Amino acid sequence: MAQAAWRIEEKRKGEIVVHLENNADINTTPSLYDSLIPTVKKKHPSLLTLDLSRVTYIDDYGSLAFMELQTSVTARGGRFQIVNSATHIKEAFDRTVHTRDMECTIFQRDNPPNIFVRFGDATLREMYNIRYMISFLGSVVLGFLHVLFHPASLRVEDTITHMKKTGVDAVPIVGMISFLLGLIMAFMSSIQLRQFGANIYVASLVALAMVSELGPIMTAIVVAGRTGSAYAAEIGTMQISEEIDALFTMGFNPTLFLAVPRVVAAVIVVPLLTLFADFFAITGGLVVGVLMLDLTPGSYINQTLDALTLFEVLWGMMKSVIFALLIAWTGCLRGFQVRGGAASVGNAATSAVVSSIFLIILFDSIFAVIRSYW
Repeated sequence: MAQAAWRIEEKRKGEIVVHLENNADINTTPSLYDSLIPTVKKKHPSLLTLDLSRVTYIDDYGSLAFMELQTSVTARGGRFQIVNSATHIKEAFDRTVHTRDMECTIFQRDNPPNIFVRFGDATLREMYNIRYMISFLGSVVLGFLHVLFHPASLRVEDTITHMKKTGVDAVPIVGMISFLLGLIMAFMSSIQLRQFGANIYVASLVALAMVSELGPIMTAIVVAGRTGSAYAAEIGTMQISEEIDALFTMGFNPTLFLAVPRVVAAVIVVPLLTLFADFFAITGGLVVGVLMLDLTPGSYINQTLDALTLFEVLWGMMKSVIFALLIAWTGCLRGFQVRGGAASVGNAATSAVVSSIFLIILFDSIFAVIRSYW
């Protein structure tokens, strides 16, 4: 390790000139830290001048040593200056200072807004969402009216494609869930009813519960998870890729072009899925009745037909139509609301499922109240 050669000249009281006699590099910098910098700190100069007339080269280590000298003086209110330095030396020192300042800059975190600002922002955001929901609902209604008076404007091929995705592709999962649900209901109810010798009424319980309540609800929840999220993701992807803006620019009505076929497809196939769900649930109850309750298939089916009425079937299908409208409308709405990138598409799909399930339960509660006072 080479020793740094230097000498100190004191001109006036508090003014010091340091003459560096050789280069400041990785070899000589340790001696600067060991001897020169402590000496300067003891003198507490008001002005420190660093004379580099004999220095031909400095590296980052030398620049850092000069910065330490500068900091030791300026921290006590003094001044620091470099004189008689070559251009490339001055540029190397300035570059190191700039880099240090950039890396050590402390970014001030903005203070979070107070509760009133957050509450107002949330209120305005929700008001905007409600206004957009009403506007989109009106747009869908106008699209249906346009299709009603101009049937040729409905994109039949796309509607059939969505019917397949929403209905046909969902039959296996809907059938399996409904079968298991009917089996569970029959098994749990038989535990109580068999104590009174009322095994035959298991068929009535399963049929009435599934056809009027659980069948439409479970089918709607499955469709919301499959189709509602798919609608939101498909339209949301088109929104962030500016395909919807292109449709509008070409003179197409995006609601009529994208939303109406999906809503029509859901309204057609969800009631049919509900009928399939009812059938599979009754089949699940039949399995329990025959294998565990010693009922004959004929007696179970006759009891089911006696318990069911046309009103119960139509009531369940009417609810499934409303649920289909809610699912398709919510999925398309969340898709059109997408702004930003890929993350917003996932958020829209999640929001579509959650909102659809909430609306399904809410409207089913309203129907239950209406029926109780009918």
